[in-house]
Amino acid sequence: MKYLAMFLLLCMTLPVMSLAQEAKKDDNMAILMEKIKADKKLLVAANLGLTEAESKDFWPLYDAYQKDLEGNRMKLGDIIKRYAEKYETMTNEEAKGLLNEYMMVDEEQLKLRQAALPKFRAVLPEIKVVRYYQIENKIRSAVNYEIAALIPLMK
Repeated sequence: MKYLAMFLLLCMTLPVMSLAQEAKKDDNMAILMEKIKADKKLLVAANLGLTEAESKDFWPLYDAYQKDLEGNRMKLGDIIKRYAEKYETMTNEEAKGLLNEYMMVDEEQLKLRQAALPKFRAVLPEIKVVRYYQIENKIRSAVNYEIAALIPLMK
């Protein structure tokens, strides 16, 4: 769990960036996200304690699941970007549209977690499945906290 604490500390100390990011900052964020993905995989490996046989079956499922989650995160990123663009001039109709999209993305993320569950259960003992979902939840919570800190309340 020491690795989990270190990863969460990394997530919580990410540099705060304004909503109006320049292209260079976007590049830096992409590099940072790649680093976080690599660190996340190390964190999962260090905390799951997989056997060789479990590893063989788990990692392809993990990679596919992370790819699905990445698509979901990209949708959320697009919503945040559009929110930032319209922040000063947001209309009620635009706000409603963004909130509706956010709710769909949030629901999609839950569906992705639910769809992956039987796959993980097929290759891991239940205790390790629960531990994996706990790790994912802690990471998601830390990242969501950072995102929330960056986004100002609607005017």
